[in-house]
Amino acid sequence: MTETSQTNKPDFRNGFPIRDLGDGSMISGQADGEELVLVRRGDEVFAIDAHCTHYGGPLAEGLIVGDTVRCPWHHACFSLRNGEALQAPALDPVPCWRVESLGDKIFVREKLPPPAPKRGTEGPSSVVIVGGGAAGLAAADMLRREGYDGPLTIASADAFPPVDRPNLSKDYLAGTAQEDWIPLRSPDYYRDRKIDLLLHSRVSSLDTKRRRIVLENGKALEFGALLLATGADPVHLPIEGATDSQLHYLRTFADSKAIIAKATSAKRVVVVGASFIGMEVAASLRARGILVDVVAPGSQPLERIMGAELGLFIRKLHEAHGVTFHLGETVSRVSGRRVTLTGGTDVDADFLVLGVGVRPSLALAEQAGLTIDRGILVNEYLETTVAGIFAAGDAARWPDPHTGERIRVEHWVVAERQGQVAAKNILGRREKFDAVPFFWSQHYDVRMNYVGHAEKWEAIEIDGSLDASDCAVAYKKGGRTLAIVTISRDLQSLQAEAAMETEIRPQR
Repeated sequence: MTETSQTNKPDFRNGFPIRDLGDGSMISGQADGEELVLVRRGDEVFAIDAHCTHYGGPLAEGLIVGDTVRCPWHHACFSLRNGEALQAPALDPVPCWRVESLGDKIFVREKLPPPAPKRGTEGPSSVVIVGGGAAGLAAADMLRREGYDGPLTIASADAFPPVDRPNLSKDYLAGTAQEDWIPLRSPDYYRDRKIDLLLHSRVSSLDTKRRRIVLENGKALEFGALLLATGADPVHLPIEGATDSQLHYLRTFADSKAIIAKATSAKRVVVVGASFIGMEVAASLRARGILVDVVAPGSQPLERIMGAELGLFIRKLHEAHGVTFHLGETVSRVSGRRVTLTGGTDVDADFLVLGVGVRPSLALAEQAGLTIDRGILVNEYLETTVAGIFAAGDAARWPDPHTGERIRVEHWVVAERQGQVAAKNILGRREKFDAVPFFWSQHYDVRMNYVGHAEKWEAIEIDGSLDASDCAVAYKKGGRTLAIVTISRDLQSLQAEAAMETEIRPQR
């Protein structure tokens, strides 16, 4: 077995002993200077690129499930056979190489061409997607990958093309991600795939009988099938004495850019709300050297979602980085730079960032007469109560097979995966949406992965140490695990996700 001096990893061009690669195992190596991974499943051996196409996560540290590999960072899923990105957040395939078995060794040969889009897929006369977020782009991308070549339009109220929203409160806001990393796709992508992306194009009405939408500028678009991916809007708080220029919300690329512009000269900021957005904003502003006061009505940050133990851990983590908390109160009024809290304390602030939750954007669906219940009601195929009209993302409320309840969640990866499944069902695939909800949150150098869904629980079990940032936290009800949060245990997070899938997919 030959190893390179540069990487000290096996050179698969020179062969690798098959006996050293057990069934279901992976090993990292290289070929012609490119890092890749050998994977064995039974008598088959696959060679794929070593890095996830989402954020570059190390696939060798991930999990093999059937003939797929899952990324340890954000749970993207790839086919071992052709590298296709099967589940978001990755949208692009990973390269694969041909593998040849000679004697007792495996040799990696030439790189294989990427999977070609399917051709000639029948579908509706046209597809219109309302919303340019995670679900909308993922749906458009999947429609083209599945071979739909009919007219395809994304009508987005945003000023910018679809962007990597999780980055807006994390690395980009912290100043460690470049602006050109934020768009999910280049302008060439939309042109080459004949996706008509309409920006600044808010939809004013939806006529389900005439099968058309009308934009605020008066333009009408007819559709054969429609996807509502309208997302959610930040909850706005009226604060006595505060001017509009003092109050910032974070939902769009423009919002993040506005906060960054203010942060260049700011010394102190008040963050209202200890939500995920609020806490990530606090961490990002601290990375810029800005003093941060977090004001929230709860007794611990994130307590409602993650419980008191993890809430206290998050609080201590932020306090160790210089964040000051004012819990059990909120902002009473603002007078110039003085922010007065309900407890009577005054805090100086150059501006305020409000992260107190979002509400699903339902006005269009309500106007059209679709069934609404704390979200746009959809069936297991993500179709609304009107045939040919689907909904996905933050606005959709679907029957979750894992909990047996209808749920609506505001997770980026869920929105993307729903967009992908909705696209397939627009083409008649009849694929049920049964993915396990997943999201991640970043606070300084600590990343938390959350799989499952637990609005209420009876017990919390902690395996490992929160203080050491090495643990798995299980949320249980009736003896069943509803959700698991992991810190520094990426593989365990993937295993938990796969186990939850097995509960409802025993035949797969």
